[in-house]
Amino acid sequence: MPTTADFERMVRGVALRVTRPRVAVLAAVYDHPHADTDSIISVVRANLGEVSHQAIYDVLRALTAAGLVRRIQPAGSVARYESRTGDNHHHVVCRSCGVIADTDCAVGSAPCLTASEAHGFAIDEAEVTYWGLCPACST
Repeated sequence: MPTTADFERMVRGVALRVTRPRVAVLAAVYDHPHADTDSIISVVRANLGEVSHQAIYDVLRALTAAGLVRRIQPAGSVARYESRTGDNHHHVVCRSCGVIADTDCAVGSAPCLTASEAHGFAIDEAEVTYWGLCPACST
């Protein structure tokens, strides 16, 4: 787990000013993968005291734009944030309880990962969501 100094270096490394809310939000995302905004707000407030919803939304937007966090939103779910960025991994989501887990890229024959028509785009990422029941819900 990265330290506060590591988080400060990460923020500084993407040319953002280091602030306590930015460091606290980044730490919360690292500590709670796939957390929604309300969960992140609770964690940040437990560490810093009163911080406005708007401030945390602004920080999440800045960290996402800078590539330090990734925003995902599986169908039917609120936005969630994770620290695993830039590696084109995918997610598996439980249809019952909504738990989300990371899964690396598809293996084997996966024709849906190659677009039949790129329309001139230079495609560099495919977003895949696998749906099913987690171990706890499938028993």
